[in-house]
This record gives sequence, C-alpha cells and structure tokens, in this order.
Amino acid sequence: MREIQSFAKEYLKQMNWEINTDNYERSRSSLLNNYMLLTTEVGEVAEELRKTFNITNTFIQEGLSEEEAFEIAKGLVKEDLGKEFADCIAYIVKIANFFDLDLEKSYYSKMEEVRNRKNKDVSYSISKNSSE
Repeated sequence: MREIQSFAKEYLKQMNWEINTDNYERSRSSLLNNYMLLTTEVGEVAEELRKTFNITNTFIQEGLSEEEAFEIAKGLVKEDLGKEFADCIAYIVKIANFFDLDLEKSYYSKMEEVRNRKNKDVSYSISKNSSE
C-alpha cells in the first residue's frame, strides 16, 4: 500500500489532480468533490455486481447450474470490476495522502482492533443438505 501511496503522490502531481491546498475553502471543496467522485465509483462497483447477478440468472435460465453460471459471470465482469475497484482505491489513496495517512498501518491497526472486539459479527453458511 505504501508503494501505491507513493506512486499516487507523483502521479497526481504529474496529472495536476492534487487536492487543492491554497486555503481552507478550496481544500474543503476539493475534498468534498473527490469524496463525491469516490461514492460514484462505489456505485459503479455495485453496478458490476448487479451485472454479475443478471448474467448468472440468464445462464441459469438457459440451463446451466448456479455454480457454472456464477463462475462464467464472474469471469465476464472481472476486468471491469477490477477497474472500478482501482478507481475507488485511487480516490481513497488521494484523500489519505492529503491527510498524510499511512493506509497500510491504518489497515493493519484496524484489522487488529476488529479481531479483538468482544461484539463480533457471526457468519454461517447454509448448506443445501442441511435438511437431510
């Protein structure tokens, strides 16, 4: 992640896409604009997921098993989904760099905090054979 953050600093400078630091109001406006763009990209991730499920359902209707249909659908959206995640990462890194955050350190610290929570979410899987 540190390499990505370092790359982003130089890339944004070269592209003249840095968050404005002239004064509070311009920084505020620039941050809000970049946050808005981030949320737009998150919506595009949702669209790719929706496309995956629609493709899967179409293949199921054509006679494929759920597993086969889902694997094919995932393969068909993989590249575009990756691009949308990359866009999200770019905006997150851009905002984090503005605040001089070490995202890698923040990530591992947060994961340790979650690991040590007393009130953890519990997950379970539903087996098709559970009624047998």
